[in-house]
Amino acid sequence: MDTKTKIKEVLSNLLKVKIDELKDEVSLINSIGVDSTEMVEIVIALEKVFAVKLSPKEITKNSTINDMVSNIQLKLTK
Repeated sequence: MDTKTKIKEVLSNLLKVKIDELKDEVSLINSIGVDSTEMVEIVIALEKVFAVKLSPKEITKNSTINDMVSNIQLKLTK
Protein backbone atom coordinates (compact mmCIF):
# COMPACT_ATOMS: atom_id res chain seq x y z
CA MET A 1 0.00 0.00 0.00
CA ASP A 2 1.36 3.39 -0.93
CA THR A 3 1.82 6.43 1.32
CA LYS A 4 -1.17 8.36 -0.03
CA THR A 5 -3.53 5.41 0.46
CA LYS A 6 -2.35 4.93 4.04
CA ILE A 7 -2.81 8.62 4.81
CA LYS A 8 -6.31 8.59 3.33
CA GLU A 9 -7.22 5.54 5.42
CA VAL A 10 -6.00 7.24 8.60
CA LEU A 11 -7.91 10.43 7.77
CA SER A 12 -11.04 8.52 6.81
CA ASN A 13 -11.05 6.61 10.10
CA LEU A 14 -10.32 9.64 12.28
CA LEU A 15 -12.59 12.12 10.54
CA LYS A 16 -15.41 9.67 9.78
CA VAL A 17 -15.49 10.57 6.09
CA LYS A 18 -15.39 8.38 3.00
CA ILE A 19 -12.01 8.03 1.33
CA ASP A 20 -13.40 9.37 -1.96
CA GLU A 21 -14.34 12.62 -0.17
CA LEU A 22 -10.66 13.25 0.59
CA LYS A 23 -9.34 15.20 -2.37
CA ASP A 24 -5.57 15.33 -2.84
CA GLU A 25 -5.21 19.09 -3.42
CA VAL A 26 -7.85 20.49 -1.07
CA SER A 27 -6.99 21.82 2.39
CA LEU A 28 -8.43 19.61 5.11
CA ILE A 29 -8.96 22.65 7.30
CA ASN A 30 -10.91 24.59 4.68
CA SER A 31 -12.78 21.80 2.93
CA ILE A 32 -13.69 19.37 5.70
CA GLY A 33 -13.43 21.78 8.61
CA VAL A 34 -10.72 19.93 10.51
CA ASP A 35 -9.99 21.72 13.79
CA SER A 36 -6.75 21.96 15.77
CA THR A 37 -7.62 19.03 18.05
CA GLU A 38 -8.28 16.81 15.06
CA MET A 39 -5.01 17.92 13.48
CA VAL A 40 -3.13 16.80 16.60
CA GLU A 41 -4.94 13.44 16.43
CA ILE A 42 -3.97 13.16 12.76
CA VAL A 43 -0.31 13.88 13.57
CA ILE A 44 -0.25 11.21 16.30
CA ALA A 45 -1.93 8.63 14.06
CA LEU A 46 0.40 9.34 11.12
CA GLU A 47 3.45 9.10 13.41
CA LYS A 48 2.31 5.65 14.52
CA VAL A 49 1.53 4.40 11.02
CA PHE A 50 4.75 5.66 9.42
CA ALA A 51 7.10 5.55 12.44
CA VAL A 52 8.25 9.14 11.85
CA LYS A 53 8.27 12.26 14.02
CA LEU A 54 5.97 15.01 12.78
CA SER A 55 5.17 18.36 14.28
CA PRO A 56 1.62 19.69 14.24
CA LYS A 57 2.98 22.81 12.49
CA GLU A 58 4.25 20.72 9.58
CA ILE A 59 0.88 19.08 9.06
CA THR A 60 -1.16 22.24 9.66
CA LYS A 61 1.00 24.30 7.32
CA ASN A 62 0.83 21.56 4.70
CA SER A 63 -2.72 20.46 5.14
CA THR A 64 -3.49 18.93 1.75
CA ILE A 65 -3.08 15.20 1.32
CA ASN A 66 -0.43 15.72 -1.37
CA ASP A 67 1.52 17.96 1.04
CA MET A 68 1.30 15.29 3.75
CA VAL A 69 2.52 12.63 1.32
CA SER A 70 5.54 14.75 0.35
CA ASN A 71 6.34 15.57 3.97
CA ILE A 72 6.15 11.96 5.15
CA GLN A 73 8.06 10.58 2.16
CA LEU A 74 10.82 13.11 2.82
CA LYS A 75 11.08 11.94 6.44
CA LEU A 76 11.06 8.27 5.41
CA THR A 77 14.05 8.80 3.12
CA LYS A 78 16.18 10.46 5.83
